[in-house]
Amino acid sequence: MTDTTTMQELAKESRMGAMGSETHAREIRRIDLSDFEARKAEITEQLWAASVDIGFFQVTNHGIALADIQRAFAMTEAFFALPDEVKARHPLKKAFNAGWESRAQVRPSTGTPDQKESYQITRPHMEGLWPGEAALPDFQQTMLAFEAQCWQVAMRILSCFADKLGFGSAFFTHAHDPAVPAYQSTLRLLHYFAIPPEQRDQLGLWRAGAHTDFDCLTLLFQQAGQGGLQVLPGKEHEQQAWTPIDPADDVITCNIGDMLMRWSDDQLKSNFHRVKNPRPDEYQGARYSLAFFAQANRDVVIQGPAKKYEPITAEDYLYRRVNANFSKY
Repeated sequence: MTDTTTMQELAKESRMGAMGSETHAREIRRIDLSDFEARKAEITEQLWAASVDIGFFQVTNHGIALADIQRAFAMTEAFFALPDEVKARHPLKKAFNAGWESRAQVRPSTGTPDQKESYQITRPHMEGLWPGEAALPDFQQTMLAFEAQCWQVAMRILSCFADKLGFGSAFFTHAHDPAVPAYQSTLRLLHYFAIPPEQRDQLGLWRAGAHTDFDCLTLLFQQAGQGGLQVLPGKEHEQQAWTPIDPADDVITCNIGDMLMRWSDDQLKSNFHRVKNPRPDEYQGARYSLAFFAQANRDVVIQGPAKKYEPITAEDYLYRRVNANFSKY
């Protein structure tokens, strides 16, 4: 996929019912981040190889305790259990990607709303968007602490890509500085609705239709038994051979986003992925996940080492990507 790729082909295929098949032939690599500083050169090569090949990988021994992940999920479930009229007091500020929305995201690949609700935490823009201690005790403190841990892991991984690209290890850390108002990385809480019996045979509905991420790097936390995530590497596009990514409680699934693909002069791959509705023989209940999107601060200029593309600020780049994918549908 190049920077100018649109969703038109996938949209046509999906609306005609060509949903493709599932394949287990491609490996989603698990990369051990333990003893990071001593093993950084080895880890860097493993991350690079997986990202050039498929753009997706999973990391273990990443430094976030399982208890912290479970606490973040417990808070996520508690937030989404609030009445809709309470959550609606904190509506999504689209310009800043902060706040709550439900069944509002229509993917070009499906033409129907994703069957989910979400709550976005973008640090500089949360005024008036927290549910408050009375409604949800410790929620703000817990989720901000978890977001900070996600940032640390993302920056560690991005430092490996910075080394390979010749930028210097701290390059992306400076580009994602959380201490300034231009910070726009986001922690997204996701609740995919349980499938009601009358919808279990409806092929046109998707928990999340096929898309790429617009950021540099996504960190996704999933819970065992709540699967559905699939990736379509570019080489399998014609065959529509989707690879499932199995969830595990203590593993982080990571993927390259469009922004880093551009920043790497297309060396690193941002590929299509989706969350399918479960089959009748699969778990039909609610699915929860947590996604951290590391996207460079608004005023940071993006340009790869080979200068394949013209320089552009991260703010303008995200605006362009959103419009390219959604304005025509």
